[in-house]
Amino acid sequence: MTSPTPPTHEPSPPREPLFGTLAVIGPGHIGSSVLRRARLEPALAGRLVTTDASAEVRQIARTLALADEVADTAADAARAADCVMLCVPVGAMGAVAAEVLPVMKPGAILTDVGSTKASIIADIAPYLRDDVPFVPAHPMAGREFSGPDSGFPTLFENRWCLMTPTPDTPDDAIARIQALWERMGARTRRMDAAHHDKVCAIVSHLPHLLAFTICGTADDLAEETRSEVLDFAASGFRDFTRIAASNPVMWRDIFLNNREALLEMLARFTEDAQAMARAIRWGDAEFIVDRVERGRRIRRSLLENQQA
Repeated sequence: MTSPTPPTHEPSPPREPLFGTLAVIGPGHIGSSVLRRARLEPALAGRLVTTDASAEVRQIARTLALADEVADTAADAARAADCVMLCVPVGAMGAVAAEVLPVMKPGAILTDVGSTKASIIADIAPYLRDDVPFVPAHPMAGREFSGPDSGFPTLFENRWCLMTPTPDTPDDAIARIQALWERMGARTRRMDAAHHDKVCAIVSHLPHLLAFTICGTADDLAEETRSEVLDFAASGFRDFTRIAASNPVMWRDIFLNNREALLEMLARFTEDAQAMARAIRWGDAEFIVDRVERGRRIRRSLLENQQA
């Protein structure tokens, strides 16, 4: 008796690209990672265009073949695009939007990857057109490296992309940008821009502020002590220096453009740090253990959610 022939499965037909042409303005760490992923995933875009304000960065992008075309200006890159993604520092979003929006074709979508949403929405709002929807987004991914040679195609795998559409953002445009990030491997969630900024203030912006500050404190110590800090740095301090190696222009803009939420979280952290100081001063072992245990639980949750 012969074994039954296993059923054959026809390969799935290739998906149509979400966009005919995707323009990435600013091929830095995030932008170049988007371009690298799009090179491997034809379902994202049929054609890739990029540009940067720096001639040096544009040349690196050409050398690395990050896109089918490296345009000389943001307007040139955006002119024929079906989707324009702004991957520039937060403080530059408004100026770049003012350059690209007048030349974008009707029906094309403008989106961004900035870390502060309320300020970006406010900066871009004066230049918006009724026939070009704007979908604010923020991929919660990235490392301390910067520049077009620092990206990699799997950066967004299993990471969150938070989307903060305004009441005027059409549903179909939101769905297409959501699909773009999901095809890059990200998980997506929609939320209010102000809520987004508070969340990011505590999970991203405040930790960076603390890292920069601790490294500055170490650098201000007397020469002999500073040398010992660098010689004998344990993993905790090394983790802070990794975060503190991030792009200073990017983080300057983030701190200044999310100042209210960041200062609120800094004030709450300061109160908690003072409470811990009192516990140490007065030997309140139970309080100290409770805080350490809470930290351990958060770490376990991150590991379980594959976010660490």
